[in-house]
Amino acid sequence: MRKILSVACSFVLLATLLFPALAQVEAKNLSATSAATQKRYLIIHADDAGMSHSVNMATMACLESGIVSSTSIMVPTPWFSEFADYAKKNPQHDYGVHLTLNSEWDHYRWGPVAPREKVTSLIDKDGYLWDNVKQVVKHAKADEVAIELRAQIDRAKQFGIPLSHLDTHMGALLSRPDLVQVYVNLALEYALPILFLRDIPPRFIKAYPGLATGTKRIVKTLDENNLPLLDSVLQFYGGENLVQRKENYYHALENMEAGVGQLIIHCGFDNEELRAITKSASRRNDDRLIFTSQETATFLKDQNIQLLNWKQLRAMQNR
Repeated sequence: MRKILSVACSFVLLATLLFPALAQVEAKNLSATSAATQKRYLIIHADDAGMSHSVNMATMACLESGIVSSTSIMVPTPWFSEFADYAKKNPQHDYGVHLTLNSEWDHYRWGPVAPREKVTSLIDKDGYLWDNVKQVVKHAKADEVAIELRAQIDRAKQFGIPLSHLDTHMGALLSRPDLVQVYVNLALEYALPILFLRDIPPRFIKAYPGLATGTKRIVKTLDENNLPLLDSVLQFYGGENLVQRKENYYHALENMEAGVGQLIIHCGFDNEELRAITKSASRRNDDRLIFTSQETATFLKDQNIQLLNWKQLRAMQNR
């Protein structure tokens, strides 16, 4: 990403190993059960479906490899309909909405799904969503954020996408307490899990100031509504080439704690289309190669890491 970026700063906390699982959780939670038995569950999740044709084709390949178990779709983006058609025809996979409040590329941008006159605080002078999260924090009104994100979720449903969860593009919904509340309200309104940690590490709060207060109440609310939470999240952009990136991923997974974690990756084909959009084309191509390889599948099996998706996680918790 051109601002890989402002988010890379935000994800300094995730460049390390997976966060430790919470030690004491009520027995009804899958995280507690898995920690008690020392099991390691992992959702391998591909972000940014719908962004471009290259990203769509790569994400489809990763889902069909059997290693990537989840993806989330950017509804406002130009290639959304292509991926929506795939999702409708392949309901066996796991699809979330990648709730999107910004449009970060130089010459490849998108506007809101909701009518512009209803979300004026979300758009710049050219009618696009704000370029970066800092601008979202400065300008976005929470009630208009809710209008736009409902429009994104409703559009995904209108296109027949079988939804399993919600998450947030570049962490924008974690940037202010009122936006975090919008995020939680959407989970309750649509009865869909959100990407949220049961135990928020201090370094996470530093990167996402919206999580500085109220997280215990949010966790309690999500628990009461049988919406599962994660013990850990891993995402990083390091590694100068395929070998280095694979080594980084493998090292992190070797040291993964017991509990339920999510590994976020970004898939693509390093072609002319993707290179015209972003400098991350080669990195996205590396992720595709790593997470469609039999070597990685064997590695995960040898590590006794059990793959699952959001639908399975929810079903396991609600038994």
